[in-house]
Amino acid sequence: MLTFNPSLTPSLQESSLLTDLYQLTMAACYAGEGIAEKKASFELFVRRLPDNFGYLIAMGLAQGLQYLENLRFSAEQIDYLQSTGIFDHVTPYFWSLLQNQGFTGDVWAVPEGIPIFANEPLLRVEAPLWQAQIVETYLLNTINYQTLIATRAARMRDMAGEKAILLEFGTRRAFSPQGAIWAARAALGAGFDATSNVLAAKELNQQPSGTMAHALVMAIKGLSGSEDEAFMAFNRHFPGATLLIDTYDTLAAAQRLAENREIEVKGVRVDSGDLGSLSQKVRSLLPKVNIFASGDIDEWELQRLRSENALFDGYGVGTRLVTGQPVNGVYKLVEIDNIPTMKQSSNKMTYPGRKQIFRRYNNGIIESDRLALIEEEIGSGETPLLELVMTEGNLLKENESLDTISQRVQTSLKSLPEDTHKITKPSPIQVNISQPLETLRQSLIV
Repeated sequence: MLTFNPSLTPSLQESSLLTDLYQLTMAACYAGEGIAEKKASFELFVRRLPDNFGYLIAMGLAQGLQYLENLRFSAEQIDYLQSTGIFDHVTPYFWSLLQNQGFTGDVWAVPEGIPIFANEPLLRVEAPLWQAQIVETYLLNTINYQTLIATRAARMRDMAGEKAILLEFGTRRAFSPQGAIWAARAALGAGFDATSNVLAAKELNQQPSGTMAHALVMAIKGLSGSEDEAFMAFNRHFPGATLLIDTYDTLAAAQRLAENREIEVKGVRVDSGDLGSLSQKVRSLLPKVNIFASGDIDEWELQRLRSENALFDGYGVGTRLVTGQPVNGVYKLVEIDNIPTMKQSSNKMTYPGRKQIFRRYNNGIIESDRLALIEEEIGSGETPLLELVMTEGNLLKENESLDTISQRVQTSLKSLPEDTHKITKPSPIQVNISQPLETLRQSLIV
């Protein structure tokens, strides 16, 4: 009989089984064939950018490295795997690997907050084959999702402008409780000002931010007969809090607040209607009050509102930030036992060998990228992007603060050409394939 386990959010120490079954069956096969500890290199990258994306902002590395640091298989986990019957024919050597080793490899990665493009590795794992294999699922999960959120957040910051306040309100629409926390982190790292997720704020050493919901207004009005009493009640307990004014008649509520001497109104939020027009009318009634908008806000809506000269001081963004077209990152073997490898499937070809990204700037603007083999020399004026961040399973430096990552994102956005910023039909940076890399690729084609 199936039983319900309410604890489905594993700790880092419990996350070793947070992987696809085939990672473990392949690792067991490697053990049986005597190749489990051959040195392997896997790279994580996207073959193509999502539609209408000119770039991606790398994010999620910190959680990936934390996972690798804590990768261990407990006796209970091994007992579970053995109880499934799936592994009845594997060699005992496989179980000894799980019992005695954590992650002992090296990781090269692009720093969080850096823009990357198609076919450029966000990270490379160099480790014994069985280890490099089983970590694929978790690394793709955290980096694909946080890179999506960070990129959307950066695009929204771009469209909203530097002065607008951007609040992450996406917890109720995120794909999971863990995803909600990662979404908050990625949004804050990419330039948002605060999150409404209290646990995320606590874990990230941030101050949570929020307003009120229509339920409070309807509950108190239903009992007292007055929308204004709802505003005054909330203000009594939370002086200066932002008030939600569109439950009934937005402009009538704004007019009454302008005339109400019992409340010092500091902020109001509008969640529906013609937002651009309402912002101007509310501003005329409440000229010194911060006005916020929410309700299915995304980068295209922000662009539209700016074009209409909407007078909002900030935006609460939820559904359109934490959901949407996924970042389809993949994790592919590029070298085994010093032998370069590549996938040749139609439309899914990969570039072989361990690689580096060399970026060239022109007056602070990215001019081009060169994808090259790691042994190639750096060219004049080029900057290598992949850095060694973990060696033999040990981190080489402390995790960066969100402020540091956010500053890097803002600097990075300023380095993108104007056409790359576009949110419709953008022009990504040209990624040039080095001649040695192309020669190697051609030599491996069957």
